[in-house]
Parts: sequence; structure tokens; C-alpha cells
Amino acid sequence: MKYADYIVADQNTNDTCPVFRKCFVVDKQIASAFLTITALGVYDAVLNGKRVGDYVLAPGWTAYEKRLQYQTYDITALLREENDLQVTVGKGWFSSPMPGFTNADDRARRMERPRALIGEISIKYADGSEEVIPTDASWEWAESPVRFSEIYDGEIYDATVKPAGWKKAEILEWTKDILIPQEGEEIREIERVLPKEIIRTPSGETVVDFGQEITGYVQICLDAKAGDRIEFLHGEVLDQQGNFYNANYRTAKAHVLYTCKDGRQTYHPVLTFFGFRYIKLVQFPGEPSLENFAGIVVCSDIRRTGYIRTENAMVNQLISNIFWGQKGNFLDVPTDCPQRDERLGWTGDAQVFVKTASYNYDVEKFFFKWLHDMAAEQREDGGIGQVIPDYLAENAPSAAWGDAAVICPWQIYQTYGNPQILADQFECMKKWVDYIGSVTTTPDLWTGGWHFGDWLGLDAPVGSYKGSTRDDFIASAFYAYSTGLVVKAGKVLGKDVSAYEALKERIVAAFRKAFPDYTTQTEHILAVHFGLAEDPQRTADALASMIREAGTQMRTGFVGTPYLLHVLSEYGHGDLAYDLFLRTAYPSWLYSVNKGATTIWEHWDGIMEDGSFWSTDMNSFNHYAYGSVADWLYEKAAGIRPIEENPGFSKVVICPMPDERLGGLEAEIHTRNGLVRSAWRYVDGQVRYEVTVEMPAVICVNGKEKSVEAGTYTFFG
Repeated sequence: MKYADYIVADQNTNDTCPVFRKCFVVDKQIASAFLTITALGVYDAVLNGKRVGDYVLAPGWTAYEKRLQYQTYDITALLREENDLQVTVGKGWFSSPMPGFTNADDRARRMERPRALIGEISIKYADGSEEVIPTDASWEWAESPVRFSEIYDGEIYDATVKPAGWKKAEILEWTKDILIPQEGEEIREIERVLPKEIIRTPSGETVVDFGQEITGYVQICLDAKAGDRIEFLHGEVLDQQGNFYNANYRTAKAHVLYTCKDGRQTYHPVLTFFGFRYIKLVQFPGEPSLENFAGIVVCSDIRRTGYIRTENAMVNQLISNIFWGQKGNFLDVPTDCPQRDERLGWTGDAQVFVKTASYNYDVEKFFFKWLHDMAAEQREDGGIGQVIPDYLAENAPSAAWGDAAVICPWQIYQTYGNPQILADQFECMKKWVDYIGSVTTTPDLWTGGWHFGDWLGLDAPVGSYKGSTRDDFIASAFYAYSTGLVVKAGKVLGKDVSAYEALKERIVAAFRKAFPDYTTQTEHILAVHFGLAEDPQRTADALASMIREAGTQMRTGFVGTPYLLHVLSEYGHGDLAYDLFLRTAYPSWLYSVNKGATTIWEHWDGIMEDGSFWSTDMNSFNHYAYGSVADWLYEKAAGIRPIEENPGFSKVVICPMPDERLGGLEAEIHTRNGLVRSAWRYVDGQVRYEVTVEMPAVICVNGKEKSVEAGTYTFFG
């Protein structure tokens, strides 16, 4: 955009979103025409009354001060002789008050950033001539019908407002060095969810239930008179009495107010989004009907690649919840939740879920973009923020969160086989490991400082969100793990990583000396999973005993839970892994299913046995992290085991782990090297196995291994 300038309104519009306009004439035959555009904020472009492109909430969310994506649209078919391009710009992620739970100086600074537009129209004519129409001082602006729009609080739209009193736009001095072509997946409207019922609650509220928690917005379609109003709030659950509830949104208002025009009309918010299952109608003209509403699901345009089916209805619902949780939180960045005053790219959530994410959907492009933002946001000392983009710049890095810098690129390489992600991120990976060495209080361990620990661990002391696992234990374990992954990545790239190999050896030796005994379930899990236990079998056996002594209950939190079933399965305790997985009482994956969940919860008991809520402070009902159990279903229950030396599933091992209580299971992953499918089912007391592979594989059934080429194979055992 060589000739384009950033443009802004020449006066403060307060909450009202400005709309920028360029009218132009095309008086020759067109060969092609493109609009290249982006915004400081989010934009909605309309050319001659028709929306440009399918991208919603463009340009997405990046580390804006270093990377701002621009989009290019083919507008050839939309042009006519006299043209009117109008672009509305909202705050989006750029200048909204994110996050809502802090008043830090950096948040206040970001809230003051201006909403601006930059772009150009490039036209090639049939006679060979070209014309460029850039954003400049000749553009105009006016107040749009969007009277308010903000990520947390929602949108106010007045359909009776027609932009008028157009004024000249003003040039904004802002660097163009940050502009990059669209890099991530586009955010799209991917499906519609029709409402299930309209509820009259015990307190007299009118509530629309969509039957499924989604991320996106509600579309309203109705006949109305000018000035009629539709007003509603969003919520995830009903309370103990069956009334509308959204106190867990904290300060996020999640509010929509629409003022109608005359006649038949359709509206949905255009510059924000919500996480919800229910809406409470505060105002509505006449009697609402199901036909007035549709839920529009919005997320990054990722292609589904994984499927899991069982003969257990509750497990199938859990699997559905995992997929919906990923869709709801993969909206340009991997967020923790889509509803409350947060919606941040938490690094810890991303690293525990990245394997499941990459099996469920094709997320290579999605993670390339987010990890590039991570590298751009890496602090001078090598630290990685708790969230990316780093909207908590004042907070210290934490073990298991910052380790996403190493774990995520390695997993994306393993799933898709493309070493470019390692090449792009290798310096970031090294700098993170080097950072740990620079801040620790004990050489070759990570001690000191503040960490999230085993966040939300079920063995947490009263009044604490952190489990009882020692912070220094977790930090040092991840230090060893990440250092080992830097070594592996370096070898893939042909780099000299001998210094990191030596460091890894020293960390393991120091760890074993500093932590000869393990006190919690999570400590046992990490020691085994990260190869730190001197006797992993004995440690896994001790873990199994602890679980049984606790009443066959996990006591793990955010750090230990993702690896728990893997460790049990790998060391001869597969039955116990299934015991935990199929448990329906709290705490368990299926407890929330019993409570009607349609996505994964932040807390195992977000809704407690008596129907009351765990908390209003931190109680999301769409929080995907514990959905990482799906990678155990793929890799252990179905037995689809990728081989580290053969990234991208160029060769696989199929070693299923059946359990009669599940009845049967079928899982498939569409990989870069073809389909891999593993299914088993109990038939007359025998297990029937069926494996389909489109790559070389080793099939392991009944303790026997068989090397096979592409094909379908059936076994009984």
C-alpha cells in the first residue's frame, strides 16, 4: 500500500463507530479490480450495497504494534460505473478495554489507540491502463448506525440512522512497516444453530435456548416498525432455579440493543462476538417466535480432520463438547474462553491442547500465525507473556505457560511434518530456555519467581487456585522438557545444539537430586512423562496406588491432567485410565456431561451437585483445556501413535487399547500423508479390530506386531 495513508475521523466520535466513504467513477472496461485493506480496529466493508468478502472481524487479532495483517479482495464483479465504498471501523481487539479484570497502565494505553483505516483499490482496465485509489484526505467519514461496539460489552445498532453530514477524513501518522499480508486463517461464519425453545423462566424472563453453547452472534429476522427495539443479554447456563444467569461474565455486559427500521429486516452484530447458549430478551416487539432467531457460529476457518465415535452416548457427548470447545475458542487466537471479560490467548491453555487441536482440525496455518505473534511479542530478556498477544505485559512469565514457545511449534511439526515452523520459531524457542537459566535462583533448575503451578489442582489448599504440587518442581520439570525439545528441533534443522544437550543432562541430574521423592499425583505424572523419574515403572505404580487410595479420583490440575491417562496407559494401568475416563461422579470428564454441558468447563464442578455454581469469579463453561483428553482417545484408546522420527504421520503405529465398558470405538485422522483410521468393537466377547492406513504402519494387536503398507486390515482378539 505504497500510496495509502491511515485515515481517521477528524473529531472524536466517542462510542459511535465511524464509517469511511469513497465515491468514484469507473468509465472504462475493467479487466480486474482488487481492494487491499486493513484497520486499526476491526472493519466491515460494503461496496455498492454489498458486503466485501466473507471475512468477519477482519483484520483479526495480531501483535498490532509489530504485525498488522491486510486483506485483499477481488471486487471486479462488484464494480459499476458509479461506485460507493463504505467501511465501518470498530474498536475490536485493538482499543477495547482488554482484559477487563485489570487497570494496568498498558491496558489504559491501548484503550486510547485510535480507530483508523488504510487501504487502496487497484483497477486494471482492458486497455492496459491501471488506476490506484488509496485512502487519503479525499475520503469522507460520518457516524454509522453502529452507535456502540466493543468486544466485551456488545453492540448498539440503530437501523433508522443513515450516515449523513459527511466530513473530510484526517491523515493519521502511523507506521506502515507493520503491515503484512493475511497470514492466519480467515475468521468466517461457519454454520447456523437454530434455537431449541423459548423459555418462560420462574422469574418471568423470556429466554431463547439455542441448545448448544456457541461463539458468534445472534441473527434477528422480523417485521417491525421504525423505532421498535430489540434488546437482549447473553448467557451460558441457567441458574439453580432455571432463571437466566450470566454473573460469570464478570464485567462483560454481553449486551445487544437494536433499533428497528420499517418493514422486514435482518440484523446481527458486525464488529463484535459473544460466547453463549442462551439470550434473555429485555425488549422485543410483539411475541417472539423461534423463527425470529438464529445463532451464527463464528471461528477461524479451520478444516476438520479428526473424528472419534464410540458406543457410549455420554462419551460421544463429551467428544462433541471437545470439538465445540475448540471451535468456540479458535477465533484467530487460541483463547481461554469466548464470553467473559477475558478472551485472551493464554499460552498455557494452548500448549496443553495443541496436540488434540491438531488432530481435530487442520490448525497448521492458525498456529503459524499465532506463534509468529509470540516471537514478535517475546520480551527482550527472552520471557514469554502469559497471553499472546501480550495484553498482560506487566505480568511475569510462568512455567508451563511460557513453555508454549517450545511445545507448540514442536507439536505442529510432529503433526504436519513441516520443519518451517521450527525454522521460524527456533530463536524464540532458544531464547525462552535461555531466559529460564537467567532468572533461576538455582543453576540447572528453575527455582524462585511466581508461577501458576498446577492451576486449579484438585489438591489445592483451601482458598488457593493452585494445586499442592511444588512450583519449583513443575518449573524445573518443564525446563528439562523444553530444553530437550530445543535439542530435537535443532537437530531437525541441522544446528549445533551440543550446549543444550549438555544443559538437558545437567537439568535431569539436578532434578533427580533436588526432588528424590514425589508428593502429589501431578509430581508423579510429570516425573514419568518428561523422563525424569529414575524408575518410571515404580513411579507410575505409585501414581496408580495414590489414585485408588483417593477413591479412584484424580487430584490433578491444569498441569498434570493432560498427561494423566497417558502415563497410566503406558505403564500397565490401562484399566485404571478407563476407570477415570468413564467416571461420571465429580471429579470427571463425564460429570459435566451429566449436568448438561455442551462444551468443556473450566472447573470440573462449575455447576455443583446441588445445582449451585462453583464461583462467579472464574467459572467459564466454554474452556477447552481439559478437552485435551481427546489426544488420549486418539493415541491410546484407538492406538493411533505417530512416530517422532516420521513426522506428519508418514509412518504410524496402530496399537489399540480396548475396554468392554466402552463397547466400541472408531477414530480417524486425515493427515498430510493420508487417512489413518482405527476401530475396535466387542462382538460376542471378542474384539474385532479394523485398521485403515494410507501410509506404512506397524499394527500391534494381541501383543503381536505386523508391518503393513497402505490398506485395510481386520483382526480378532
